[in-house]
Amino acid sequence: MQIEVAGKQVDLADGASCADALAEGLSKKQFKKVVAAQCGDTTLDLSATVPADCTAIAPVLEDSEEGLDIIRHSAAHLMAEAVKKLFPAAKVTIGPAIKDGFYYDFDFERPFTPEDLEAIEKEMLSSVGANKEFARSVLCKADAVKLFKDMGEDYKPEIMDDLGGDEFSVYTQGDFVDLCRGPHVARTGQIKAFKLLSVAGAYWRGDEKNKQLQRIYGTAWNDPKALKKHLNRLEEAKKRDHRKLGKQLDLFSFSEEIGPGMSLWHPRGMLLRAILEDFERKEHLKRGYELVQGPIILKRELWEKSGHYDNYRENMYFTEIDDQAYGIKPMNCLAHMIIYKRKIMSYRDLPQRYFELGVVHRHEKSGVLHGLMRVRTFTQDDAHIICRPDQVEEEILDLIKFYQDIYALFDYEFDVELSTRPEKSIGTDEDWELATEGLRHALDKSGMQYQVNEGDGAFYGPKIDFHLRDSIGRSWQCGTIQVDFTLPERFDIVYVGEDGERHRPVMIHRAMLGSIERFIGVLTEHCAGAYPVWLAPVQARLLNVTDAQLDFMKKAEKFFAAKGIRIDADSRNEKLGYKIREAQVEKIPFMLVIGDKEVEAGSVNVRSRDGEDPGMVTLEEAARLMLDAARAPFEAGGMSYSFSG
Repeated sequence: MQIEVAGKQVDLADGASCADALAEGLSKKQFKKVVAAQCGDTTLDLSATVPADCTAIAPVLEDSEEGLDIIRHSAAHLMAEAVKKLFPAAKVTIGPAIKDGFYYDFDFERPFTPEDLEAIEKEMLSSVGANKEFARSVLCKADAVKLFKDMGEDYKPEIMDDLGGDEFSVYTQGDFVDLCRGPHVARTGQIKAFKLLSVAGAYWRGDEKNKQLQRIYGTAWNDPKALKKHLNRLEEAKKRDHRKLGKQLDLFSFSEEIGPGMSLWHPRGMLLRAILEDFERKEHLKRGYELVQGPIILKRELWEKSGHYDNYRENMYFTEIDDQAYGIKPMNCLAHMIIYKRKIMSYRDLPQRYFELGVVHRHEKSGVLHGLMRVRTFTQDDAHIICRPDQVEEEILDLIKFYQDIYALFDYEFDVELSTRPEKSIGTDEDWELATEGLRHALDKSGMQYQVNEGDGAFYGPKIDFHLRDSIGRSWQCGTIQVDFTLPERFDIVYVGEDGERHRPVMIHRAMLGSIERFIGVLTEHCAGAYPVWLAPVQARLLNVTDAQLDFMKKAEKFFAAKGIRIDADSRNEKLGYKIREAQVEKIPFMLVIGDKEVEAGSVNVRSRDGEDPGMVTLEEAARLMLDAARAPFEAGGMSYSFSG
């Protein structure tokens, strides 16, 4: 048979393997980096026979996204083999590849310890050295069920029942056998760089009612350099952990007395929030938004009417008052529609842009709660634009520019996704097509690069998602823009057109920062707690050398506060070096030292967080220097700065 391999035609014997085909079309150096084969939309093991209907075959390289997934999935099997050898009573469940790594869930009688992980990793290295083959075979369901039951692996037959079908593939390396659809690397020796990271609890099937398992996380890469780079990034992420910094900077905390997933904001953290929220309100008012607010609970009938009750109920909380059922809001859109309906709107009144920093509640499972990143109570910077269909594109283009300006202010780059209709959704095919194409056309017109994320839209409409990239390369989904034809129909929202008739508007749902809590968590890790000067809750701290400077220190504090600078004073009877180190730990942007020389000159000695130290300057010069630093990112983006606290 003749087949195209990496762009050239080669002749193959019948029954040739994918490895045979790729070896014919690639150099030896290229072939060493191949972990699997691609035939059309199907990825195959290198040992697989080339399908008779395959006309072209391409290599899956070890450093490609798909190649890394295959390496990581194979590493999960390698880990499961090591666990079974060291702890024969452990039962294996599922072990997929995930972003940057893999995990495997085990049912075992006692918790795995750090020493266990070291032993498992050592056993994995032994298996790599043995260079065992990953061999695939296909069994009928009866034989597969018997195989795993005889092995005492009770979870595998249940997985097969869920998957359905009459045949199942299993993979064997050495004495270890696992249910898996594959593909895998050809031999264990191709798993060149890995590290086991941690152990966590995980419920079987993600259901809290089921047995809790132990999940071992690991990471695997195509070479040791890539592994080392990733481990360094993880270490940097630990240093930047917002939960650690939140405590260090005295911003926020969580309390079991209050309940999981509900944050407590301390004075300094609340000031940070207030500055951020004040900034958001001002920026929205500049752009033609009106501030609104709805109640935290609404009648259940409204949530039924909107479709949330059928499509989002598991994420909501409900209560009852005077025999009337209410839903605690997980989002703000329903109240905004009721506000719109307070009077008849003309085509001249549109668009109506409503903005609310609305407190919402969502039922998140306890296992996914994570500091500020995943909470049950949060404030969303929610806005809804109700407009004519002919205004949608212009509104979306304006939103994209708005988002670009704000993200640049925080020194973020971002990636964009267009998410299309999910399986669980409401509305007509025609409305979904119009909404999706509207978003697509606006993105094309804006010139932005974007990826299409099939089937991940909201249940009421397609959306654009903005994924912010932080300073150590991680991605965080924050902003979103959603076009909705369905809720205006369900709530009978109308406007009077030029023809005097009633017409149906379109509603654009959007959040720019998203959850304020989550955004602060992301920003804290992005800047390692060193907030930009305009946002820092304390912008400057006065430090005296001795008590002889206290009177001048008080005058200086009043002077800077009158200029709108957020300042405090450390007048403790401590050594200056100690007070400077504390200010550095607290990430204070400016330290203003006052000694006898400074008092005599009516000045302060300025030390900045970034190491640029202007030295002794007058109070007026120091104020100008600090205010210029606060204004700088705004002026770079053509925006105005007017925030103080």
